[in-house]
Amino acid sequence: MRRTSTLVVAAVVTAGMTTPATSQSQDPTLEAWQVPWEESRPRDPFVGPDGKVWFVGQRSHYAAYLDPATGEFKKFDLADGTGPHNLIVRDDGMVFYAGNRANHIGKLDPATGEIQKYMMPDEAARDPHTLVWNEDGDIWFTVQGGNFVGHFDPEAGSTHLVKAPEVQGRRGGSSRPYGIKMDSQARPWIALFNTNMIGMVDPSSMELKTYELPEGARPRRLVVDSKDIVWYVDYQRGYLGRLDPATGTVREWQNPGGAESQPYGMAIDGDDRIWFVETGLSPNYFVGFDPETEQFFSRTEVPTGGGAVRHMHYDPNTNAVWYGTDTNTIGRAKLPPLRRNVS
Repeated sequence: MRRTSTLVVAAVVTAGMTTPATSQSQDPTLEAWQVPWEESRPRDPFVGPDGKVWFVGQRSHYAAYLDPATGEFKKFDLADGTGPHNLIVRDDGMVFYAGNRANHIGKLDPATGEIQKYMMPDEAARDPHTLVWNEDGDIWFTVQGGNFVGHFDPEAGSTHLVKAPEVQGRRGGSSRPYGIKMDSQARPWIALFNTNMIGMVDPSSMELKTYELPEGARPRRLVVDSKDIVWYVDYQRGYLGRLDPATGTVREWQNPGGAESQPYGMAIDGDDRIWFVETGLSPNYFVGFDPETEQFFSRTEVPTGGGAVRHMHYDPNTNAVWYGTDTNTIGRAKLPPLRRNVS
């Protein structure tokens, strides 16, 4: 059985708006729980079926959860050198993580601590990066350095890899498949971070199609709204972007923090409002954008500074966004009330 440890941490830091917004009711409330394992880079939280918030420690090779009701943390150690990058939780409580430095996807059973590893079928797919569920309970994922988009069937234990475009004259030649999200047609959309392109894999043909963004754009994370419009953050130029796949049309909005804002972690809520974090600034800022008004309506300082918020997860049951920070905290943004239901 894997070694586990449990700690209770009561301290919570809270922040509110630091700049004026359209109305106070539009502002989220941000809270932070200090992770008890120092400098472990907690990241990529995911809310499990019982409300516990799972995350990985990228630097310290663990998966763990926070019980926000009690402040309790529990850690499950992974093998040294795993470098977990991301995790997702199935409805039965099973945890799947990306072994980013050890070329595998792992399944952790929290009841026993047992871990099963599913190795990549190609040694070139050395660094599974970000995992996401599809509607059938399979997993789509990115492989940043190895330059693949993958499909993993947990029941069969099988993986299919789709090669991403190569990039001449840039770091490693990989287009660096990074953020990934699903649309309503069970198609994965991928931010190709080393290019000015977004990719989409057709699950019926397993072919990857690319959509071009403005010259110099570097999309890092993305989300897909209820109308299958793709929204992305341009880390290089400091923009929020909108891609309409039906026409290929792209629109952009300069971030409140400007060209140096380096937007990174991103989420979308039940009103299709876009939320992201400006990580190039100290402190980081948690920003809200309303597609209906095409306005940035909220900008909130991240408690403890943030360092960098790399990935975010929206929990529709509580209308909250969860995130990890490089200042060793797990954060929660309680969002303003929803105006409508999005089907």
